[in-house]
Amino acid sequence: DVQLQASGGGLVQAGGSLRLSCAASEISFDTYNIAWFRQAPGKEREGVACISREGGEHYADSVKGRFTISSDNAKNMVFLQVESLNADDAAVYYCAASPSICEVVLHTARAVFHWGQGTQVTVSS
Repeated sequence: DVQLQASGGGLVQAGGSLRLSCAASEISFDTYNIAWFRQAPGKEREGVACISREGGEHYADSVKGRFTISSDNAKNMVFLQVESLNADDAAVYYCAASPSICEVVLHTARAVFHWGQGTQVTVSS
């Protein structure tokens, strides 16, 4: 079975940074694009970053310049470096896999085929 294991969340002060990791198993990065979504209480799940099969990076406008997605294909890992965190970034972060292009995946969670469990990011003021 496909598994996506997210980790690296935690409590961080506003302005701080974190590195989230997603360990993927039984899935090929040659077939799937990998995205990060987040969901805050009372809000819809939103796509924040996606890395394509070809290594292209795509970001939601709200995180451009602050978040960086990367992958280590040899280890089947995807990372999300999150910096300059603010209260709006507090959420549960999920990694996800989809065969759809990143431009589609980022805008619709319905394009996701496989979800990982989330990792909580809490931002203190």
